[in-house]
Amino acid sequence: MSPNVSSSPPADGFSAPPAATPNLLVVDDEPAIRSLLTRHAEACGFGVVDCSDGREALDYLEHHSVDVALLDLRMPRVGGLEVLRVLREKDPHCQVVLISGAGTITDAVEAIKLGARDYIPKPLDTTRLTTLLDQIRSDIDKRKNVLALRTQLVRETELCGMIGLTSVMHDVFGLVRRLAPHVKMALITGESGTGKELVARALHQLGPRRERDFLIVNCSGIVEALGESDLFGHVTGAFTGATSDRTGAFKSADGGVLFLDEVGELPLALQGRLLRVLEDGTITPVGSLESQSVDVVLIAGTKRDLRTEMLAGRFRRELFYRLSSVEIHLPPLRDRKNDIPYLAAAFAQDCAQRLGKRQAGLTSEADALLRRRDWPGNVRELRNVVEHACLIGDGEFITERDLMHALKQAQ
Repeated sequence: MSPNVSSSPPADGFSAPPAATPNLLVVDDEPAIRSLLTRHAEACGFGVVDCSDGREALDYLEHHSVDVALLDLRMPRVGGLEVLRVLREKDPHCQVVLISGAGTITDAVEAIKLGARDYIPKPLDTTRLTTLLDQIRSDIDKRKNVLALRTQLVRETELCGMIGLTSVMHDVFGLVRRLAPHVKMALITGESGTGKELVARALHQLGPRRERDFLIVNCSGIVEALGESDLFGHVTGAFTGATSDRTGAFKSADGGVLFLDEVGELPLALQGRLLRVLEDGTITPVGSLESQSVDVVLIAGTKRDLRTEMLAGRFRRELFYRLSSVEIHLPPLRDRKNDIPYLAAAFAQDCAQRLGKRQAGLTSEADALLRRRDWPGNVRELRNVVEHACLIGDGEFITERDLMHALKQAQ
């Protein structure tokens, strides 16, 4: 048999209530009891799926999640306690109520130990049942309202895609807003994954050149022999293989914004060439005798400590002082852990929307797990883990179990 639902079943043979209402699973081998429970649950605002025994319920749960379950304790093939165990493992926040006409105190104690919210004997006290369902529905609505308010707060406090409610990030956002209209050169520092490119994009989007090009060059990918051509271009015949003129990054970004990511990886010789461009505003393509003027807002990013690199002779002193006249430092995620729940909620929502899933956020246990970690990969690592958990999770909320699986996969 298949579960009874009000809508037409999809290809997998099952169907679920609309995502807008909390869904409730009724499992009982007595048709009259199923009908009674369904009527009361629908009256309390739940979408209902009903199954005639525990085996059928487990088949349904292979492909669907539920917010609430009303389980008969004693049924053929698979009993209510076994279904309860599966539900608690699948989603700790699913509200489960056990129902039985042949139950004992021992059964009730076991059900509560396994995480059941309540235990109702038969014959059913419909007043008690309705009161309990109303309480459960109210709890679900409150939880969803909290998540909605959190999401709204995130959206109201974000800056060009960056999220931060901690004071240290408010300082960063304030600095970006003040600098964007005027800055001609800036250095963004911070560990890998802290969001340096996002800050560079914010400076571009909030600045007077927002309608002009924003070009990114990853300096760690520049080969020294071809680096001058990459940055400043070359003319035909400048070297073997130069069969046509090439426009370098600086000329391509003329009039716009150029972001040199990982500028600390530039070879020393190229650092000297870059310094000269910053000093006189001109470039000379490789193989050319003619200089060309360029008007570029230059933003550089680095995960290295350029002061240490400078003292070690690996970064030119003059270039460091030119770039660092305006510096924006991004803190690691371990120093802004209060932002983690908001970041995770935003990542989960964005991922769920892309995948067409109905996930509303993370459970409190999942949030606690994320806050306990130090996140050496910072915001980028957090996003990857949350998106992986969103992909594999099949409940309305990402659970601690989903995250543990995602973290193992990321190792």
